[in-house]
Amino acid sequence: MTDTEPTTAGTSNEPDPAAPDDSAGEASGETGDRERRGRDVVVPMRLYKTVTVFSTLIAVVSVVFGFMLLDAATLSVSFLGNFVRGALAAVGLGVADGILSTVFAVVGLSMIAFGAGVYVIGTRFRARGMGKSQEDSGEESSNDG
Repeated sequence: MTDTEPTTAGTSNEPDPAAPDDSAGEASGETGDRERRGRDVVVPMRLYKTVTVFSTLIAVVSVVFGFMLLDAATLSVSFLGNFVRGALAAVGLGVADGILSTVFAVVGLSMIAFGAGVYVIGTRFRARGMGKSQEDSGEESSNDG
């Protein structure tokens, strides 16, 4: 943003003076609980089990395959790397080893990130009645020991 452009509401980094002060809610942990509850998706138990099983399966397979691709990118004796090089040679495509290693590395890291993303999204689901009993009740937690 330059000095000649007009400022618009909500684009500055300064707090809005008209906004309510949430410092009291943050101190008591109220804001964190509201945000946590807002991110969870409550679904029936059957759908929860399905989402949990398949999101975990997709995440694990993606991460393992991503590490296999990283292995193929770094080692010249990798089974997957040799298989892809052989398949490309059978088709008649010649690709330099440096380019192929770079592609393996980028796709491998992308697969690992995809698996992590699927797992994170899968953990947002919960069945009715799951979670801490303090989250569902309106009681304040007392961890005074």
